[in-house]
Amino acid sequence: MIKLLIVDDSALVRKLLGTIFAAERDFEVAFARNGREAVELLPQVKPDVITLDVHMPEMDGLACLDRIMIEHPCPVVMVSAMTAEGAAVTLEALELGAVDFVPKPSGAISLEIDQLAPVIVEKVRLAAATPLRKSLRLAERVRARAGSSPRPTTRVPPRANPRRSTARLSPTAPGQHGIVLIGCSTGGPPALDAVLSRLPGTLPWPVLVAQHMPASFTGALADRLDRLCELSVVELVRPTPLEPGTVYIAKGDADAIVSMRPNGPIGMAAPPHAEYLWHPSVDRMVRSAMDQVDPKLLVGVLMTGMGRDGADAMARLREAGGRTIAEAEESAVVWGMPGELVRAGGAEFVEPVDLIADRILELLA
Repeated sequence: MIKLLIVDDSALVRKLLGTIFAAERDFEVAFARNGREAVELLPQVKPDVITLDVHMPEMDGLACLDRIMIEHPCPVVMVSAMTAEGAAVTLEALELGAVDFVPKPSGAISLEIDQLAPVIVEKVRLAAATPLRKSLRLAERVRARAGSSPRPTTRVPPRANPRRSTARLSPTAPGQHGIVLIGCSTGGPPALDAVLSRLPGTLPWPVLVAQHMPASFTGALADRLDRLCELSVVELVRPTPLEPGTVYIAKGDADAIVSMRPNGPIGMAAPPHAEYLWHPSVDRMVRSAMDQVDPKLLVGVLMTGMGRDGADAMARLREAGGRTIAEAEESAVVWGMPGELVRAGGAEFVEPVDLIADRILELLA
């Protein structure tokens, strides 16, 4: 049995979520009305996974998540409103250690939650099977067990100045247009933070990112990364020239494609194509780039995420002479997408997330 703790201040949402998981028959469900009650129940329930509302009285979702990750580490799926405010809070929760998020029902809750049920169950089941990294917030956990007060949670700072590679970077030769293509899904926002914050603002190639996310979240993701990185980070919402030193986050619920103009490549947000299951589609992004740019001038990076989106296209990219990097299993929240690339023989390099930036810089040097 999978022990699930549902934390939500709404009695109706608790009832509806409880009904969904009771129907699965392999879940044992407990409930908490707020963060304080959830923290008190942890030693008794010993959940395998938690669904956690963001806005609650007495102790909100972020404060509760902070306590869970330090005192009783456990996979957590945030239940988040699909709004700009909800996106910002959810991204902060993912940085604090949450595995994933699901949309919070709104409007006619009892009708909407039936439509959301398959997604909610799939994500919670996956989270329950996802082992947390032993290094996740280890220093804070050690201090807490020693009786010291853990450091206050760090909010998003201004542009950081992390360790940089010493690789010497040269501009792309005239008439050549290289692009770094990054794909990720579950666990992707913290992985993008780890990689992009280590790249210099003078990066000679643009970076195009397909992160599986709803449209209401990708703008907040771009804003957050822009504050953390030396690179400029923007959401790709209209046809835009792909410039060196800039990261383009594909708009959610759409696909990012590459086209060529006389002055160089442009990125565009295209309506999602039924051929592709997940959006923004990593496969479609990589294939469109290969159609427009010499594959030898493409670097594909596939990071944490469930499924196999991007694996087939990046395997083809390597066959065509492009360079490819897969995130190593040791650092991936879910080693689905990068694992499929490795199994297909399409990964030229397999690196833990904290070394991917160094590898990118080496390939561009």
